[in-house]
Amino acid sequence: MILLISGPSGAGKSTVYHELLRRDPRLGFSVSTTTRPARAGEKDGVDYDFVDDAEFDRLVAAGAFLEWARVHDRRYGTRRDQVAALEAAGRIPLLDIDVQGGVQVLDQVGVEVVSVFVWPPSWAALEARLRERGTDSDAVIATRLKNARWEIGYADRYAYWVVNDEVEAAVRRLEAILVAEGCRRERWGAAPVQAPARELE
Repeated sequence: MILLISGPSGAGKSTVYHELLRRDPRLGFSVSTTTRPARAGEKDGVDYDFVDDAEFDRLVAAGAFLEWARVHDRRYGTRRDQVAALEAAGRIPLLDIDVQGGVQVLDQVGVEVVSVFVWPPSWAALEARLRERGTDSDAVIATRLKNARWEIGYADRYAYWVVNDEVEAAVRRLEAILVAEGCRRERWGAAPVQAPARELE
């Protein structure tokens, strides 16, 4: 199982999935690689794998990415080795990626992906959250709002929708999705109980 979470910038995805990671030890965060500079407080290798354009080009040429896309004038990608390492450790990889990359993952991996689109409670709330960050200029915020309009156009590709109106409620919804997905017949290797062989009459 791979948990894929997408949604427009400002929907509060990071806040929700960080709490989910804290509560569920089965999950492991897949650190994305990006060409954007680190923001204050971000740690290389923890929040993102920060690289320059030349290194990103090398990784693309080497086929290192499960998906990659240009988002807000920077490039982001999910490394295959990151996902493989989490799976080898028995963890459920959690991918926080934009809709362009999300669609690539859905097309490549298919039914193994549990896909969730996180919505803001309203357009006004989305803009307010972007401004409350205090990290972006008005021009950057305008770009993010413009991009959000086409990002929500991809929501129909995702199996689940979660409205992040309140963090605790949104986390509980994600937990319920994981419980439901764990009960899917396709995820069982065999029936949990085998009927005994019928005795001869």
